[in-house]
Amino acid sequence: MSDHNDRDELADRRRNKLKVLHFDKDGKDLVESEKPDESFADVGGLEDVKKKIRMNFILPLKQPELFAAYGKEAGGSLLLYGPPGCGKTFLARAVAGEIDANFMHIELQAILGMYVGQSENNLHDIFEKARENKPCVIFIDELDAMGGSRNQMRQHHDRILVNQLLMELDGLRTFNDQVFVIGATNTPWYLDSALRRPGRFNHMIFVPPPEESERETILKLKLAGKPLAPLDLTKISKETKHFSGADLEQIVKDAVEVALERSLETGDIQPISQDDLKKASKQRKATTLDWFATAKNYATFSDVNQDYQIVLDYMKANGLK
Repeated sequence: MSDHNDRDELADRRRNKLKVLHFDKDGKDLVESEKPDESFADVGGLEDVKKKIRMNFILPLKQPELFAAYGKEAGGSLLLYGPPGCGKTFLARAVAGEIDANFMHIELQAILGMYVGQSENNLHDIFEKARENKPCVIFIDELDAMGGSRNQMRQHHDRILVNQLLMELDGLRTFNDQVFVIGATNTPWYLDSALRRPGRFNHMIFVPPPEESERETILKLKLAGKPLAPLDLTKISKETKHFSGADLEQIVKDAVEVALERSLETGDIQPISQDDLKKASKQRKATTLDWFATAKNYATFSDVNQDYQIVLDYMKANGLK
């Protein structure tokens, strides 16, 4: 069979198996939704990030004998952290696509219940569903909202939910083989320290803002299908250093609004111009800058284990003070 046919077969297999599980409109039952088909090929840049994920998640599943020789099984937990709007959710979906796994995107509001014990039961049901549909990636967005430091929690039921999460990660009730848990947070320093112990979220991956070439790609994607004048997106990408993907999307929205106003005034469809994008970018600053300022404080004064040294190195290499 040719390489082309191999790729087609893999794509068909991925489309046929990969699915998203989410709560229904009543928030009671898990149901399937659209099948994501993202893979690492769709993730521009982030080569170091993808390399670490391959080593900790993907290769143990594809070469279990090799990793078993070193006592390492498929499964485990990964923590993605970094500034907001930099593609942590998309990256988690791409991991599921790479390993041909089911995908469960879990948010705190989908778990919380109004009765005592309901939230913990909901969380356990999610893990049980993942074990029934393995290989499965559980993606917990805004992990700090669910797994914050128990010392800072005033409500007893909040601490109990953290305890339940710890128990599920340890697989005390059942075997977690081929269940991959990915957490995402903008504030990893607020997580309960117990979540960072071996076997839990002990693999931390820093997801930085997009590089210049990635920013250009994001702009192209966000502008696709819209009326455009000749654009120099390379120039715009150079002028938007440190901007997140979400920041770039907002720039495009601002430029679209200006072009729409012109269209309403003239009665004709007016294309988005270079000047529209330039003005939109000048009116905004990168939202990642505030995040880096906060991260620097933690990395400088509270990082005993140097978990965030990579952030300081990134800031130095990219001219951030």
